[in-house]
Amino acid sequence: MQYLPREEGQGLVEYALIIALVTIVEFVLLALLGPAIGNIFSNIVAAL
Repeated sequence: MQYLPREEGQGLVEYALIIALVTIVEFVLLALLGPAIGNIFSNIVAAL
């Protein structure tokens, strides 16, 4: 039987990289849009 490289951990690493990338994108979006979203909720609460 020929030697076949084990690729079992490869999928796990790819999923971890995708999760890390999504997390970074979420933090950037929250940093950019956070104040605007906060202002919207403040306006809603003030109107009540």
